[in-house]
Amino acid sequence: MKTPRLIAACSLLLGVYAAPLAAQQPLNFTVKSSEIKTAVSPNMWGIFFEDINLSADGGIYAELVKNRSFEFSTPLMGWSIPKEAAAGGQVLIVNRREADAANPRFAKVTVTGTRNFALVNEGFRGMGIKAGEQYNFTVYARQQRATPVQLTVTLLDESGKAIGSTTVSPTGNSWQQYKGSFTAAATVPRAKLQVEFSGPGVVDVDMISLFPQHTWKERPNGLRADLVQLLADLHPGFLRFPGGCIVEGKELTNRYQWKKTVGDVNERTVIINRWNNEFAHRAAPDYFQSFGLGFFEYFQLSEDIGASPLPILNCGMACQFNSGEVVAVNELDPYIQDALDLIEFANGDVTTKWGALRSKMGHPAPFHLKMMGVGNEQWGPQYVERYTIFAKAIKDKYPDIKLVNSLGPSPDGDKFTFLNDTLRKLNADILDEHYYSAPEWFLSNAARYDSYDRKGPKIFAGEYAAHNKAVANGGNKNTWQCALAEAAFMTGLERNADVVVMASYAPLLAHVDGWQWAPDLIWFDNLRSYGTPNYYVQKLYANNKGNSVVPIVKDNQPISGQDSVYASAVVDNATGELVVKLVNAASTPKPVAVSIQGAKNIATTGRLITLQSNDLQELNSLDQPTRISPEEKSIAIKGKTIRTEIAPWSFYVIRTKIK
Repeated sequence: MKTPRLIAACSLLLGVYAAPLAAQQPLNFTVKSSEIKTAVSPNMWGIFFEDINLSADGGIYAELVKNRSFEFSTPLMGWSIPKEAAAGGQVLIVNRREADAANPRFAKVTVTGTRNFALVNEGFRGMGIKAGEQYNFTVYARQQRATPVQLTVTLLDESGKAIGSTTVSPTGNSWQQYKGSFTAAATVPRAKLQVEFSGPGVVDVDMISLFPQHTWKERPNGLRADLVQLLADLHPGFLRFPGGCIVEGKELTNRYQWKKTVGDVNERTVIINRWNNEFAHRAAPDYFQSFGLGFFEYFQLSEDIGASPLPILNCGMACQFNSGEVVAVNELDPYIQDALDLIEFANGDVTTKWGALRSKMGHPAPFHLKMMGVGNEQWGPQYVERYTIFAKAIKDKYPDIKLVNSLGPSPDGDKFTFLNDTLRKLNADILDEHYYSAPEWFLSNAARYDSYDRKGPKIFAGEYAAHNKAVANGGNKNTWQCALAEAAFMTGLERNADVVVMASYAPLLAHVDGWQWAPDLIWFDNLRSYGTPNYYVQKLYANNKGNSVVPIVKDNQPISGQDSVYASAVVDNATGELVVKLVNAASTPKPVAVSIQGAKNIATTGRLITLQSNDLQELNSLDQPTRISPEEKSIAIKGKTIRTEIAPWSFYVIRTKIK
């Protein structure tokens, strides 16, 4: 994810009004169902996760308390002292950096006894609370005087009314975790958490936390179930994490360091999120990374949703759009060791140092890591120099690990050409191409990979999205126009599955009140979430992936924009079905006749799944989450020909049994 050159969004002038339908001749397509072109990679359609748009803290990570350990640059950011409670005591933030460098700060609360003292946490743009849901509160605390201080924990709605409460009574003068639970009495989209201290006395508190009981798989320190379910429903082939520019940092001190995101949650080092002020029009000075969602949780999430993990590691280079800082080549060893140790963390035996940590965290079995990215969107000779050193070290020890390599932020230009030529000569495994552009670009590039070298490196379409306005413009929307153009482009990715082995839309998630970049695949607020039209395009491809690409042609040529129609076809061996994908990018209907060659005993009916809108600017929303979503019905098949009329501005998936 970058802020690259602006690309002017073009209006999508799709199709020319044709003669009346009665006079139209059908477009005659042929599917050669027994002529297998190539296998489809099991990783073909995946997802790209980056902590942008409040994707992690405030998003998929279900923690409701912001700045729970007082480690933000302003220690009480997210916290306030109610006016009526201020006279009851005070709070002092203590820094114990030499004793605990990972989590140095805690709050020392003094209660005078004349009245109670309180701290209120605002959450991430509020706290989404559901009536009848159990909420679990935890805190690390220690008493400093013989007279103990008691904590009363209360959820407050927008008006300040209590909607759930529990008490916690810390004892002893050593740090311990204390717990309390309660059930919410009301549904509130922007609640707050009040922690009231009654004394007199002095108590130290840290890691003040609140989670819903119902997280994904009911895990403590877990993930938000509705968002993970949307990901699981995609049936993704891979999960790329943690980014994105998050990997690089604005400077190297702000880079993502995976070793600081594993182990006990209260020992993970909080850092500022590099997206907190990247865009002046969407500044988020309270955007930090707690790393409650760390590398262990990413691997676990990958396993949960059936996706191969694809971690991306810093290669000794900060973001070149920011500082452009690089580590000296002779000081790369710690960065390379991080890569080698990550493989051990993911795959190593429990007797190894990092395999033992994985086991201690609850996963003795390996995560079966097979691929890794070296750098994010780097470019230039400095990247090649560092990649070469990384590749040798990793391949020498782990020759089976496939490496994903950057081709820079754009799909063309001098930066792209230099890397593409150089990395091909170095026999790189997988080249990562990114494209954020206008819908018209995607339509005109559906044949991009038809002429790629079949013997060269494989391609990862690692980040892409159609933008209806200039890239990095705050006005971009997830319109049907954009989703339709992506569907057309993806026919070319699928048709060339011998070259393109992975593809993922980006970014993945966005909070409606806390986003920095648009468009995004899934939008959410504190209680609700929805998939965009682009999401349903991705879902239809991933859920209808098949195993083998077969040709679908018109006049013996791939169908890639002729008559504004785009097409691809695969065979699903598991179900014995032919799967045909058709996109009509025109404003008029297109009658088609798809002749199936090389198959016997073709079923007389099939399934037709459609995604369509008569308005190119139409959107889904929190209030209308499925305005544009797939509809399914049966379709008749006569002889060996599928006849249908592709509606204007539509994406069709047709499945039929063949033998």
